[in-house]
Amino acid sequence: AEEVAARDVTDEHVRRFFESSARPQSVRCGEFAALRRLMDFLGQLGVIHPLPEHEEATAIQQTVSAFAAYLRQERALSEKTLVQYCPFIERFLSERFGHGPVEFAALRAGDVIGFVKRQAASLSPARAKAATTALRSFFRYLRHCGATQLDLAAAVPTVPNWSMTGIPRAIAPEHVQAVFAHCPRDTPLGRRDYAILILLARLGLRSGEIVALTLDSIDWEAGSIAVAGKGNQAACLPMPMEVGEAVADYLRHGRPVSSSRALFLRVCAPIRGLGAAQTVGTIAGAAIKRAGIETLHRGSHQFRHALAADMLRHGATLTEIGAVLRHRHAKTTSIYAKVDFAALRPLSLPWPGGAK
Repeated sequence: AEEVAARDVTDEHVRRFFESSARPQSVRCGEFAALRRLMDFLGQLGVIHPLPEHEEATAIQQTVSAFAAYLRQERALSEKTLVQYCPFIERFLSERFGHGPVEFAALRAGDVIGFVKRQAASLSPARAKAATTALRSFFRYLRHCGATQLDLAAAVPTVPNWSMTGIPRAIAPEHVQAVFAHCPRDTPLGRRDYAILILLARLGLRSGEIVALTLDSIDWEAGSIAVAGKGNQAACLPMPMEVGEAVADYLRHGRPVSSSRALFLRVCAPIRGLGAAQTVGTIAGAAIKRAGIETLHRGSHQFRHALAADMLRHGATLTEIGAVLRHRHAKTTSIYAKVDFAALRPLSLPWPGGAK
Protein backbone atom coordinates (compact mmCIF):
# COMPACT_ATOMS: atom_id res chain seq x y z
CA ALA A 1 0.00 0.00 0.00
CA GLU A 2 1.11 3.55 -0.63
CA GLU A 3 -0.21 6.95 0.31
CA VAL A 4 -1.04 9.22 -2.61
CA ALA A 5 -2.37 12.75 -2.31
CA ALA A 6 -5.79 13.16 -3.89
CA ARG A 7 -4.55 15.73 -6.38
CA ASP A 8 -1.91 13.27 -7.61
CA VAL A 9 -4.27 10.36 -8.36
CA THR A 10 -4.18 9.33 -12.03
CA ASP A 11 -5.31 6.51 -14.29
CA GLU A 12 -1.97 4.85 -13.60
CA HIS A 13 -3.04 4.28 -9.99
CA VAL A 14 -6.27 2.68 -11.20
CA ARG A 15 -4.32 0.30 -13.44
CA ARG A 16 -1.91 -0.62 -10.64
CA PHE A 17 -4.84 -1.22 -8.30
CA PHE A 18 -6.39 -3.79 -10.62
CA GLU A 19 -3.04 -5.41 -11.32
CA SER A 20 -2.11 -5.65 -7.64
CA SER A 21 -1.09 -9.16 -6.58
CA ALA A 22 -2.96 -8.65 -3.31
CA ARG A 23 -6.28 -8.59 -5.15
CA PRO A 24 -8.19 -11.61 -6.54
CA GLN A 25 -7.25 -12.48 -10.10
CA SER A 26 -10.76 -12.02 -11.43
CA VAL A 27 -12.34 -8.56 -11.45
CA ARG A 28 -15.92 -8.63 -10.28
CA CYS A 29 -18.52 -7.44 -12.75
CA GLY A 30 -18.86 -3.66 -12.69
CA GLU A 31 -15.76 -2.92 -10.58
CA PHE A 32 -13.81 -1.14 -13.29
CA ALA A 33 -16.83 0.84 -14.52
CA ALA A 34 -17.70 1.90 -10.96
CA LEU A 35 -14.16 3.06 -10.22
CA ARG A 36 -13.97 4.90 -13.54
CA ARG A 37 -17.20 6.77 -12.75
CA LEU A 38 -15.80 7.66 -9.32
CA MET A 39 -12.66 9.06 -10.94
CA ASP A 40 -14.73 11.10 -13.40
CA PHE A 41 -16.89 12.43 -10.56
CA LEU A 42 -13.87 13.43 -8.46
CA GLY A 43 -12.41 15.14 -11.52
CA GLN A 44 -15.60 17.16 -12.02
CA LEU A 45 -15.50 18.26 -8.37
CA GLY A 46 -11.89 19.33 -8.75
CA VAL A 47 -10.65 16.88 -6.11
CA ILE A 48 -8.31 15.31 -8.67
CA HIS A 49 -7.04 16.47 -12.02
CA PRO A 50 -9.70 15.77 -14.69
CA LEU A 51 -8.89 12.66 -16.68
CA PRO A 52 -8.39 12.94 -20.43
CA GLU A 53 -11.71 12.58 -22.22
CA HIS A 54 -10.22 10.72 -25.13
CA GLU A 55 -7.38 8.27 -24.62
CA GLU A 56 -5.69 6.56 -27.51
CA ALA A 57 -6.74 2.93 -27.61
CA THR A 58 -4.01 0.36 -27.12
CA ALA A 59 -3.18 -2.18 -29.81
CA ILE A 60 -5.07 -4.84 -27.87
CA GLN A 61 -8.14 -2.63 -27.48
CA GLN A 62 -8.07 -1.83 -31.19
CA THR A 63 -7.90 -5.55 -32.00
CA VAL A 64 -10.81 -6.37 -29.72
CA SER A 65 -12.87 -3.52 -31.18
CA ALA A 66 -12.20 -4.73 -34.73
CA PHE A 67 -13.15 -8.27 -33.70
CA ALA A 68 -16.39 -6.99 -32.14
CA ALA A 69 -17.22 -5.06 -35.32
CA TYR A 70 -16.62 -8.21 -37.36
CA LEU A 71 -18.95 -10.26 -35.15
CA ARG A 72 -21.59 -7.54 -35.28
CA GLN A 73 -21.47 -6.76 -38.99
CA GLU A 74 -20.28 -9.94 -40.68
CA ARG A 75 -21.58 -12.61 -38.31
CA ALA A 76 -24.71 -10.71 -37.20
CA LEU A 77 -24.20 -11.72 -33.57
CA SER A 78 -26.04 -9.99 -30.75
CA GLU A 79 -24.53 -7.45 -28.38
CA LYS A 80 -24.92 -9.95 -25.53
CA THR A 81 -22.63 -12.34 -27.39
CA LEU A 82 -20.07 -9.61 -27.91
CA VAL A 83 -20.16 -8.75 -24.22
CA GLN A 84 -19.50 -12.40 -23.46
CA TYR A 85 -16.73 -12.97 -26.03
CA CYS A 86 -14.64 -9.79 -25.97
CA PRO A 87 -13.43 -9.83 -22.33
CA PHE A 88 -11.94 -13.31 -22.86
CA ILE A 89 -10.11 -12.17 -25.98
CA GLU A 90 -8.76 -9.06 -24.28
CA ARG A 91 -7.61 -11.17 -21.33
CA PHE A 92 -5.88 -13.67 -23.60
CA LEU A 93 -4.05 -10.99 -25.56
CA SER A 94 -3.08 -9.11 -22.40
CA GLU A 95 -1.61 -12.24 -20.83
CA ARG A 96 0.30 -13.13 -23.99
CA PHE A 97 1.60 -9.72 -25.09
CA GLY A 98 1.24 -7.49 -22.03
CA HIS A 99 2.02 -3.89 -22.96
CA GLY A 100 4.26 -4.89 -25.86
CA PRO A 101 3.43 -5.12 -29.56
CA VAL A 102 0.71 -7.55 -30.63
CA GLU A 103 2.30 -10.06 -33.03
CA PHE A 104 -0.29 -12.63 -34.10
CA ALA A 105 2.31 -14.58 -36.07
CA ALA A 106 4.02 -15.36 -32.76
CA LEU A 107 0.99 -17.13 -31.32
CA ARG A 108 1.38 -20.87 -30.82
CA ALA A 109 -0.81 -23.74 -29.68
CA GLY A 110 0.94 -23.77 -26.29
CA ASP A 111 -0.21 -20.19 -25.62
CA VAL A 112 -3.78 -21.20 -26.28
CA ILE A 113 -3.71 -24.40 -24.23
CA GLY A 114 -2.03 -22.68 -21.29
CA PHE A 115 -4.59 -19.88 -21.24
CA VAL A 116 -7.55 -22.28 -21.33
CA LYS A 117 -6.06 -24.35 -18.50
CA ARG A 118 -5.69 -21.27 -16.32
CA GLN A 119 -9.22 -20.11 -17.09
CA ALA A 120 -10.75 -23.53 -16.48
CA ALA A 121 -9.16 -23.62 -13.04
CA SER A 122 -10.96 -20.47 -11.88
CA LEU A 123 -14.20 -20.46 -13.89
CA SER A 124 -17.34 -22.55 -13.81
CA PRO A 125 -17.60 -25.21 -16.54
CA ALA A 126 -20.15 -23.10 -18.42
CA ARG A 127 -17.96 -19.98 -18.34
CA ALA A 128 -14.87 -21.96 -19.30
CA LYS A 129 -16.77 -23.39 -22.25
CA ALA A 130 -17.78 -19.85 -23.26
CA ALA A 131 -14.10 -18.87 -23.17
CA THR A 132 -13.15 -21.67 -25.57
CA THR A 133 -16.00 -20.74 -27.91
CA ALA A 134 -14.83 -17.11 -27.92
CA LEU A 135 -11.23 -18.15 -28.64
CA ARG A 136 -12.20 -20.38 -31.56
CA SER A 137 -14.24 -17.55 -33.04
CA PHE A 138 -11.35 -15.12 -32.61
CA PHE A 139 -8.77 -17.42 -34.22
CA ARG A 140 -11.07 -18.01 -37.20
CA TYR A 141 -11.32 -14.23 -37.49
CA LEU A 142 -7.53 -13.91 -37.51
CA ARG A 143 -7.25 -16.43 -40.35
CA HIS A 144 -10.03 -14.66 -42.19
CA CYS A 145 -8.06 -11.40 -41.94
CA GLY A 146 -4.81 -13.11 -42.91
CA ALA A 147 -3.17 -12.18 -39.59
CA THR A 148 -2.01 -15.76 -39.07
CA GLN A 149 -1.59 -18.85 -41.21
CA LEU A 150 -1.96 -21.31 -38.33
CA ASP A 151 -5.27 -22.96 -37.52
CA LEU A 152 -5.18 -21.99 -33.85
CA ALA A 153 -8.90 -22.67 -33.50
CA ALA A 154 -8.09 -26.38 -33.72
CA ALA A 155 -5.65 -25.98 -30.83
CA VAL A 156 -8.33 -24.78 -28.40
CA PRO A 157 -8.94 -27.69 -26.00
CA THR A 158 -12.41 -28.88 -25.11
CA VAL A 159 -13.65 -28.13 -21.60
CA PRO A 160 -15.98 -30.83 -20.25
CA ASN A 161 -19.38 -29.43 -19.36
CA TRP A 162 -21.71 -32.35 -18.83
CA SER A 163 -25.37 -31.55 -18.40
CA MET A 164 -27.61 -32.93 -15.68
CA THR A 165 -24.68 -33.43 -13.27
CA GLY A 166 -26.27 -31.71 -10.28
CA ILE A 167 -29.61 -31.00 -8.72
CA PRO A 168 -31.47 -27.70 -9.23
CA ARG A 169 -30.19 -24.89 -7.02
CA ALA A 170 -33.50 -23.99 -5.42
CA ILE A 171 -34.00 -21.77 -2.40
CA ALA A 172 -36.03 -23.48 0.36
CA PRO A 173 -39.76 -22.62 0.61
CA GLU A 174 -39.39 -21.25 4.14
CA HIS A 175 -36.52 -19.07 2.95
CA VAL A 176 -38.69 -17.64 0.18
CA GLN A 177 -41.28 -16.62 2.77
CA ALA A 178 -38.54 -15.11 4.95
CA VAL A 179 -37.30 -13.04 2.01
CA PHE A 180 -40.82 -11.70 1.44
CA ALA A 181 -41.34 -10.98 5.14
CA HIS A 182 -38.13 -8.96 5.47
CA CYS A 183 -38.62 -6.89 2.32
CA PRO A 184 -39.73 -3.38 3.40
CA ARG A 185 -42.84 -2.30 1.56
CA ASP A 186 -43.15 1.24 2.93
CA THR A 187 -40.51 2.79 0.67
CA PRO A 188 -40.31 3.16 -3.14
CA LEU A 189 -37.22 0.94 -3.23
CA GLY A 190 -38.87 -1.72 -1.06
CA ARG A 191 -42.03 -1.76 -3.18
CA ARG A 192 -39.99 -2.18 -6.35
CA ASP A 193 -37.84 -4.96 -4.93
CA TYR A 194 -40.86 -6.78 -3.49
CA ALA A 195 -42.62 -6.72 -6.88
CA ILE A 196 -39.48 -8.11 -8.54
CA LEU A 197 -39.12 -10.86 -5.92
CA ILE A 198 -42.77 -11.83 -6.38
CA LEU A 199 -42.27 -12.14 -10.14
CA LEU A 200 -39.20 -14.31 -9.57
CA ALA A 201 -40.89 -16.64 -7.09
CA ARG A 202 -44.45 -16.87 -8.41
CA LEU A 203 -43.92 -16.76 -12.19
CA GLY A 204 -40.34 -18.00 -12.38
CA LEU A 205 -39.22 -15.16 -14.61
CA ARG A 206 -35.56 -14.88 -15.57
CA SER A 207 -33.58 -11.77 -14.64
CA GLY A 208 -33.37 -10.59 -18.24
CA GLU A 209 -37.11 -11.06 -18.69
CA ILE A 210 -37.84 -8.82 -15.71
CA VAL A 211 -35.50 -6.10 -16.98
CA ALA A 212 -37.22 -6.24 -20.38
CA LEU A 213 -40.73 -5.72 -18.97
CA THR A 214 -42.46 -2.49 -19.93
CA LEU A 215 -45.66 -0.76 -18.89
CA ASP A 216 -47.23 -2.22 -22.02
CA SER A 217 -46.36 -5.77 -20.95
CA ILE A 218 -49.27 -5.89 -18.50
CA ASP A 219 -52.86 -6.34 -19.59
CA TRP A 220 -54.80 -5.41 -16.47
CA GLU A 221 -58.21 -6.27 -17.91
CA ALA A 222 -57.11 -9.76 -18.96
CA GLY A 223 -54.97 -10.23 -15.86
CA SER A 224 -51.92 -11.30 -17.89
CA ILE A 225 -48.33 -10.29 -18.46
CA ALA A 226 -46.39 -10.56 -21.74
CA VAL A 227 -42.85 -11.88 -21.38
CA ALA A 228 -40.04 -11.86 -23.95
CA GLY A 229 -38.12 -15.04 -23.17
CA LYS A 230 -34.98 -16.62 -24.53
CA GLY A 231 -34.53 -16.32 -28.26
CA ASN A 232 -37.13 -13.53 -28.27
CA GLN A 233 -39.87 -16.11 -27.76
CA ALA A 234 -42.91 -14.24 -26.53
CA ALA A 235 -45.26 -15.73 -23.95
CA CYS A 236 -48.40 -14.45 -22.27
CA LEU A 237 -48.65 -15.60 -18.65
CA PRO A 238 -51.62 -15.31 -16.27
CA MET A 239 -50.85 -12.87 -13.48
CA PRO A 240 -51.79 -14.17 -10.01
CA MET A 241 -53.52 -11.73 -7.69
CA GLU A 242 -50.51 -11.59 -5.37
CA VAL A 243 -48.29 -10.55 -8.27
CA GLY A 244 -50.78 -8.01 -9.62
CA GLU A 245 -51.20 -6.36 -6.21
CA ALA A 246 -47.43 -6.05 -5.72
CA VAL A 247 -46.89 -4.54 -9.18
CA ALA A 248 -49.86 -2.18 -8.79
CA ASP A 249 -48.60 -1.00 -5.39
CA TYR A 250 -45.21 -0.22 -6.95
CA LEU A 251 -46.77 1.66 -9.87
CA ARG A 252 -49.00 3.74 -7.59
CA HIS A 253 -46.63 4.50 -4.74
CA GLY A 254 -43.09 3.55 -5.71
CA ARG A 255 -42.33 4.15 -9.38
CA PRO A 256 -40.63 7.51 -10.07
CA VAL A 257 -42.21 9.92 -12.53
CA SER A 258 -40.48 9.23 -15.82
CA SER A 259 -41.07 9.13 -19.57
CA SER A 260 -39.40 5.71 -19.70
CA ARG A 261 -41.70 2.82 -20.58
CA ALA A 262 -39.62 0.32 -18.62
CA LEU A 263 -41.70 -1.24 -15.86
CA PHE A 264 -39.00 -1.18 -13.19
CA LEU A 265 -36.83 1.91 -12.81
CA ARG A 266 -33.80 2.94 -10.82
CA VAL A 267 -34.60 4.95 -7.69
CA CYS A 268 -31.53 7.19 -8.00
CA ALA A 269 -30.68 9.59 -10.80
CA PRO A 270 -30.46 9.13 -13.65
CA ILE A 271 -33.96 7.67 -13.59
CA ARG A 272 -34.09 4.94 -16.20
CA GLY A 273 -34.64 1.19 -16.60
CA LEU A 274 -32.58 -1.28 -14.62
CA GLY A 275 -30.38 -1.82 -17.66
CA ALA A 276 -28.74 -5.19 -16.94
CA ALA A 277 -29.96 -8.59 -15.81
CA GLN A 278 -27.26 -8.62 -13.13
CA THR A 279 -29.18 -5.88 -11.32
CA VAL A 280 -31.99 -8.31 -10.56
CA GLY A 281 -29.45 -10.79 -9.17
CA THR A 282 -28.07 -8.05 -6.93
CA ILE A 283 -31.58 -7.24 -5.69
CA ALA A 284 -32.23 -10.93 -4.94
CA GLY A 285 -28.89 -11.29 -3.14
CA ALA A 286 -29.56 -8.22 -1.00
CA ALA A 287 -33.03 -9.52 -0.10
CA ILE A 288 -31.60 -12.87 1.00
CA LYS A 289 -28.94 -11.15 3.11
CA ARG A 290 -31.56 -8.84 4.64
CA ALA A 291 -33.62 -11.87 5.67
CA GLY A 292 -30.61 -13.22 7.56
CA ILE A 293 -30.66 -16.63 5.91
CA GLU A 294 -27.84 -18.70 4.48
CA THR A 295 -28.30 -20.21 1.04
CA LEU A 296 -25.90 -22.42 -0.88
CA HIS A 297 -26.15 -20.22 -3.97
CA ARG A 298 -26.60 -16.58 -4.83
CA GLY A 299 -28.57 -14.87 -7.54
CA SER A 300 -32.13 -14.80 -8.76
CA HIS A 301 -32.34 -18.10 -10.66
CA GLN A 302 -32.78 -20.09 -7.46
CA PHE A 303 -36.30 -18.63 -7.14
CA ARG A 304 -37.13 -20.09 -10.54
CA HIS A 305 -35.84 -23.47 -9.42
CA ALA A 306 -37.84 -23.15 -6.19
CA LEU A 307 -41.06 -22.62 -8.16
CA ALA A 308 -40.45 -25.79 -10.18
CA ALA A 309 -39.60 -27.83 -7.07
CA ASP A 310 -42.71 -26.57 -5.28
CA MET A 311 -44.92 -27.47 -8.25
CA LEU A 312 -43.39 -30.94 -8.29
CA ARG A 313 -44.11 -31.41 -4.57
CA HIS A 314 -47.75 -30.51 -5.21
CA GLY A 315 -48.17 -33.12 -7.94
CA ALA A 316 -47.43 -31.19 -11.14
CA THR A 317 -45.98 -33.18 -14.02
CA LEU A 318 -42.70 -32.33 -15.70
CA THR A 319 -44.66 -31.33 -18.80
CA GLU A 320 -46.69 -28.83 -16.77
CA ILE A 321 -43.56 -27.46 -15.13
CA GLY A 322 -41.89 -27.07 -18.51
CA ALA A 323 -44.92 -25.14 -19.78
CA VAL A 324 -44.83 -22.72 -16.82
CA LEU A 325 -41.07 -22.18 -17.11
CA ARG A 326 -41.36 -21.96 -20.92
CA HIS A 327 -38.71 -24.56 -21.63
CA ARG A 328 -38.25 -25.30 -25.32
CA HIS A 329 -36.94 -28.82 -24.71
CA ALA A 330 -38.24 -31.51 -22.37
CA LYS A 331 -34.66 -32.39 -21.44
CA THR A 332 -34.29 -29.03 -19.73
CA THR A 333 -37.19 -29.80 -17.41
CA SER A 334 -36.13 -33.39 -16.70
CA ILE A 335 -33.49 -32.23 -14.23
CA TYR A 336 -36.30 -31.57 -11.74
CA ALA A 337 -36.97 -35.31 -11.59
CA LYS A 338 -33.95 -35.42 -9.27
CA VAL A 339 -35.83 -33.55 -6.54
CA ASP A 340 -38.91 -35.83 -6.69
CA PHE A 341 -37.65 -38.02 -3.86
CA ALA A 342 -41.00 -39.77 -3.37
CA ALA A 343 -40.92 -41.08 -6.95
CA LEU A 344 -37.21 -41.91 -6.83
CA ARG A 345 -37.30 -43.84 -3.53
CA PRO A 346 -38.88 -47.04 -4.97
CA LEU A 347 -36.12 -47.12 -7.59
CA SER A 348 -33.32 -47.34 -5.03
CA LEU A 349 -31.72 -50.74 -4.45
CA PRO A 350 -31.89 -52.29 -0.96
CA TRP A 351 -28.76 -51.93 1.16
CA PRO A 352 -26.77 -55.20 1.28
CA GLY A 353 -27.40 -57.03 4.55
CA GLY A 354 -30.56 -55.15 5.32
CA ALA A 355 -31.19 -52.17 7.56
CA LYS A 356 -29.18 -51.92 10.75
